[in-house]
Amino acid sequence: MALRLLAVGTRVPAWVQAGFVDYARRLPGPYRLELTEIAPARWTRGGDRDRLKREEGERLLGAAPAHALLVALDVAGRMRTSEALARDLEAWLAAGRPLAFLIGGAEGLAHACLEAAYDRWSLSPLVFPHALVRVLLAEQLYRAYSTLSGQPYHRGSS
Repeated sequence: MALRLLAVGTRVPAWVQAGFVDYARRLPGPYRLELTEIAPARWTRGGDRDRLKREEGERLLGAAPAHALLVALDVAGRMRTSEALARDLEAWLAAGRPLAFLIGGAEGLAHACLEAAYDRWSLSPLVFPHALVRVLLAEQLYRAYSTLSGQPYHRGSS
């Protein structure tokens, strides 16, 4: 059972793709990370931001595996230390359900995605480019895996 990253956006810079692939390829077995890119909603003149978020949210939820445990990347979510993320990742995987992380588009995540999410994770109170979040998420999942498997990548705060 792989981890899924469902992210709005289909055109990312090459350095983002390279960074994501670098960390994702390091993750073995049940920690394997697969990316599904979701087409952003089309902006129209006088565009309705709620419509954009709603359409993207429907696409994200439609791409999620059945019965998935969803974790929404949300600036208002809970911030975690790397050690806490490792514990949470272990618990999420122990639930025995597919695990999927949701990254919204430029307008953020739809209310339906936030409501459907089992948990909300904030990487920082800062707002990051959505493409960069892919790399940050992959690196933090690799760090969590390293912690759980006793590898030296994560040196910790102690």
